This record gives sequence, structure tokens and C-alpha cells, in this order.
Amino acid sequence: SASGSFADHVGPVLEAGETARAVIAAIRELNEGVEVRDRGSYIRVLVRRRCRVTRDAIEHTLGRPFRLPGDLEIVMPSFKGVFRVTGDEAVWEAGRP
Repeated sequence: SASGSFADHVGPVLEAGETARAVIAAIRELNEGVEVRDRGSYIRVLVRRRCRVTRDAIEHTLGRPFRLPGDLEIVMPSFKGVFRVTGDEAVWEAGRP
């Protein structure tokens, strides 16, 4: 919920699976205080104010090429925050879109 201590947290909602696990591992590597909520078929990732992940970090964990934004969008039905993406990194930030 948006109330309480997670009001200023942002990040992706990912469909559970191999790709999601690699994205989450990469997010944990690049951000501090990563909160992961496993909901079974999907996983919510929350980081305070700013969540960042790079293509390199995902590929390193996944062991194969990963395209941004395409491969991320396939497994990300939703997200929280303002989402920006390039071919090299994805960022979710707190603030108004």
C-alpha cells in the first residue's frame, strides 16, 4: 500500500520466473535496502526514492543477452514511480511523471 513507510519507494512489479530472478539479483547488487515482496505469480521490488538496474548487471546474472527496454517490458506488467529507460539502464524514481 502507498501508506506508511513505503510511500516513497519505487520499483518494478515482475512476473515470477528466471528473468525476474536475474533482474532482482541485479537490482540488489546496484541498490541499497532493496525490499522484495513475493506474491507468487508476481514479485514487487521496492527501493527508497530511486531504483536503478543496468543491462550489464542483468546479463551477468542471466548468462545471456538482455535487451532494454524490450525484454524488461515483457516481464514487467506494472511498476511504481516515474520510469525512464535507455538501451543500457532502467531507472524508477519517486516524483511526479
